Amino acid sequence: MQPYLNTFSLAGRVALITGSGRGLGLEIAKAMAGSGAHVILNGRSADRLQDLANSIRATGQQASIAPFDVADSMALNKAFATIRETHGRLDILVNNVGARNRKPLLEFSDQEVWDLIETNLVAGFSLAREAARLMLPQRAGRLITITSIAGHVARAGDAVYSSTKHGLTGMVRALAAEYGPYGITSNAIAPGGFATEANAAMLSDPKVAEHFATRSALGRWGQPEEIAGAAVFLASEAASYITGHVLTVDGGLIIKM
Repeated sequence: MQPYLNTFSLAGRVALITGSGRGLGLEIAKAMAGSGAHVILNGRSADRLQDLANSIRATGQQASIAPFDVADSMALNKAFATIRETHGRLDILVNNVGARNRKPLLEFSDQEVWDLIETNLVAGFSLAREAARLMLPQRAGRLITITSIAGHVARAGDAVYSSTKHGLTGMVRALAAEYGPYGITSNAIAPGGFATEANAAMLSDPKVAEHFATRSALGRWGQPEEIAGAAVFLASEAASYITGHVLTVDGGLIIKM
């Protein structure tokens, strides 16, 4: 490997990627493992996670699993205690889990609003707090939060989801200020339209699929693996002086009139 390319290496790092059983989270986990990190896969299905970890290890890379629901505070705290006992450190957190509930505000019950806030926003604070506990003693770490272009632009019938993503952006910037003096960076990635399982309904509607494709400057939906480079970059030493930033990965959707 050429000397400068070493700054993009994640060799020796331990990375927890939440929601990495499928979609963008899985692509990020595979890319980080391929860049040398020991990745800890998270989701609610232990069997699925174990199969994925086995497939990563079969390529000579490092992976383990931490099955828990990010909205379950007791399970979350137990998982971080296990990471401390097993690895003695955590270098990278990718807060990727996000729930989706697209409908007009008048159709939401109070409980549905709270459920979306708990999963998308409150869990983000809990994950960042427990990750920071492990990162502070080593005075180094990377907090990476997956937000959305919905945190930048509005769409009718999506008020609650968009609000949680705006909240995450505020969290990312506040944590950058709070933990910067300790060598911990906090950044976000805001994906645009990606062809993932979560967007299957939109992709199956020709009018909606074409609308999002033509809205972007590149004229197409993103493929899940196209999110990975941004995450590896922000986790690496190449991004050591970047914090409080939201990196939009949307094919130019929000800049095109």
